[in-house]
Amino acid sequence: MFQPPFFPVSLNSLTSLLSLADSSRRFKQSIQPFSFTIALYLALNQAWNYKLMHSFISSLLLDVLRLSIWLGLLIIIFVPLERFSPQNKQKVFRQEFLIDVSYYFLNSLLPKLLLVLPLSIVAGVVHLLGPSGLYAGIASLSVGTRFFFAIVVGELGSYWGHRWMHEFPVLWQFHAIHHSAKEMDWLVNTRAHPIDIFFIRLCGLVPIYLLGLAQPTGQTIDVVPLLYVVFGTIWSFVIHANLSWRFGWMEKLISTPAFHHWHHTNDGPEYYDKNYAAIFPWVDQLFGTFYLPRNRWPGKYGIDQSIASDLTGQLLNPFIYPAKSSVSHPPASECRNDSKP
Repeated sequence: MFQPPFFPVSLNSLTSLLSLADSSRRFKQSIQPFSFTIALYLALNQAWNYKLMHSFISSLLLDVLRLSIWLGLLIIIFVPLERFSPQNKQKVFRQEFLIDVSYYFLNSLLPKLLLVLPLSIVAGVVHLLGPSGLYAGIASLSVGTRFFFAIVVGELGSYWGHRWMHEFPVLWQFHAIHHSAKEMDWLVNTRAHPIDIFFIRLCGLVPIYLLGLAQPTGQTIDVVPLLYVVFGTIWSFVIHANLSWRFGWMEKLISTPAFHHWHHTNDGPEYYDKNYAAIFPWVDQLFGTFYLPRNRWPGKYGIDQSIASDLTGQLLNPFIYPAKSSVSHPPASECRNDSKP
């Protein structure tokens, strides 16, 4: 079916054109043979624009429905667990619960749209300039093998993206929203500025693409980036949850609620800027930022920095006031690198 290209024709400009035509008989006579063609084009253009808008709205509504179903499943899973094995006694509908629900929908939709362009550029450059022999060899690996290596490589990238969010004041203004939560539960995972989500996820995905672990042939859609993001997102809900579970020696191999709760502590400067890794604590051990006492949990959470109490303010303030607040947590290099209890 013919699909006319879109050209922005405003109503004012069309009115002006018709007025000019009415004022000039010769001009009107000259364009009369083409009047039907012009009218047909404008009608098709409006119909095509309506079709695009209708398609976008339908897709958006389906995404919202899908996310609502997932939200319901998450509530069914985590709310009973947090009631049966809570680390801290707190209400399900805690303060700013609805704001965090809003972040759940916003951050499930917006960051992935922001990632399309930069990742497309990275993938294109990689396959234009990269060693084809290497990517051919990686393409021969199974999806499971590439997924395993993608998690490891992505974890290294996202570790540094997360750490930079703490160490650079401009980036901290966005990340501070996530750390402003004074009560920890599974939904705090979604409490983040979209730029925060975008930047850390980009830092994790870029090395995956550079090494050819995602779309190694560049010819077909690859599930590895999707699996990486989905697995990381699900596990992030777990490590933010208000659960008192401890796992002994396994806590040095895989991140747990205890491990990540220390990342959110506001107990004092000596505990700040620890445990950046989302999945593998050994990454923090490698770079000297691991901290996990055996029998202790944080006494309090949040930050001392003032954060807007409404969603609009939280989204806009990092752009409007980027230099008026200092980093509440000092850089990792100034903190105590003590991995003992």
